[in-house]
Amino acid sequence: MAVPLESEIASPEILDHGLRKYFPELLQFESTAEMESSELYRKIKPEVDRILNAIVSSGSFASGRNIDCVRALAWNIERGNRLPGIINAWKNDPRMKDRDVLFLTELDYGMARSANRFVVKELAEALQMNYAFAPVYIALQKGSGVEEFVEGENGNSIHGLATLSRHPIRNAHAIPLPNGIDKMRGKEKRIGHLRALIADIEHPAGTIRAVTVHLDALCSRAHRHRQMKIVLDHLDTLPPLPVIIGGDLNTTTFNSQNATRAILGYGRRVLMGVKNAVQNHFPHPDRYFERRLFNELETHGYEYRSLNETGAGTIHYDVESVEKNTNLRDWVPEWCFPFIFWAANRVGGGVSCRLDWFAGKEISLAPGSQPQTVGKLRDAEGMALSDHDAITVDFTLDRIQI
Repeated sequence: MAVPLESEIASPEILDHGLRKYFPELLQFESTAEMESSELYRKIKPEVDRILNAIVSSGSFASGRNIDCVRALAWNIERGNRLPGIINAWKNDPRMKDRDVLFLTELDYGMARSANRFVVKELAEALQMNYAFAPVYIALQKGSGVEEFVEGENGNSIHGLATLSRHPIRNAHAIPLPNGIDKMRGKEKRIGHLRALIADIEHPAGTIRAVTVHLDALCSRAHRHRQMKIVLDHLDTLPPLPVIIGGDLNTTTFNSQNATRAILGYGRRVLMGVKNAVQNHFPHPDRYFERRLFNELETHGYEYRSLNETGAGTIHYDVESVEKNTNLRDWVPEWCFPFIFWAANRVGGGVSCRLDWFAGKEISLAPGSQPQTVGKLRDAEGMALSDHDAITVDFTLDRIQI
């Protein structure tokens, strides 16, 4: 049972703003550089910076359980669109319940696609957990793909990432990560950039540093490596603690800076052999295509191999999925789809990639446990709770802080 803690709570109202009236004019800009050079942006920049640099953090609960290991879960919850089902899974699915620390990516605050909820606040209240939330984007539109057609209008239009904990959260802060593409170009226009959210968790087994990370998808592999290096270099500057990194690293194996590069990469994988790519590379991005990113982790002293279920995909593409094909059409030309379908059908119509990972320093897999990929999560209507599977790991601390 959770008990109250005496701590200051930063109210979600810190993220309220009056920017929506400027969205129609902001949507006319074709690039971030053009927007930032405008008189309008100079006028609203203080409010934009206030929102994007904010951290909303609650600290009203503490678990009475005295446990020797830390039970972690990372999940890209796809905006929190299926929030009631997500909450039900956390409360009742034996693979997910009673987790100590949650590393969550893609959470909305005031977006029509997720019923204008403040997703992290509702989650934390339902699960009786503390949270820290960092905004990453102010969204100027409803979203991409099928999100464009949802009913209603956006409220606060904020998208972010979060860490939840059954134990006190201290020293929460976020660091910006450079964008892989200009977020003001293309169909889904946004102001901001991805971030890594860092927080110290006062767990009964000892204080740990939890790092929630979401790297870019629409970028090059070199850019994802650069983003991870920024995170690791920052962590090296902090007082030493056992560290657990969790999140969506978007290790697709592709350079997706634009459709042309993605198509060329697709052709390369066809030449390598479709079955070879599907079996040996998409579920194992660390073997070749994304090797620099994982080498960077190990160079900085982080272990990842024992903390993840080897070869298990966390996102799945099926040629029969209308939603995924609609989303894909936002950035892949229509003429490519017969080739995509041909390649996917050669391996049964489905392809799985591992995008979500844990990595840690001064921690070890808990004795008798195994990391797990938690799939086939659906709500009462049979709808998938997210386009990603969740991942879990139980670990112990190699060095306990006194």
